[in-house]
Amino acid sequence: MLNGLAGFQDIVSSVVWIAFLALEIWAFVDCARRNPQLFPAIERQTKPLWLILTGLAVLVTFVLGALNLFGLAGIVIALVYLYDLRPRMAEIVQR
Repeated sequence: MLNGLAGFQDIVSSVVWIAFLALEIWAFVDCARRNPQLFPAIERQTKPLWLILTGLAVLVTFVLGALNLFGLAGIVIALVYLYDLRPRMAEIVQR
């Protein structure tokens, strides 16, 4: 019984790792494609800083995994980019 539970936990952990990694890669690629002038226009830090932050998030999750302090910090960085910066930049581009 315990062996089956451990297998299930491994599957869930792998799915979470893949989901977090995919989300962080999406944030990094989207950031890389944005015009550097958009970042000051929305009163946020520079594009190079966000590239470093999202890139480190991808690297840390890939190397250390998603379910630790650094992995969770990486997902927070990706979510801040995707749900705060990205919509504001899209709004400026649509004008």
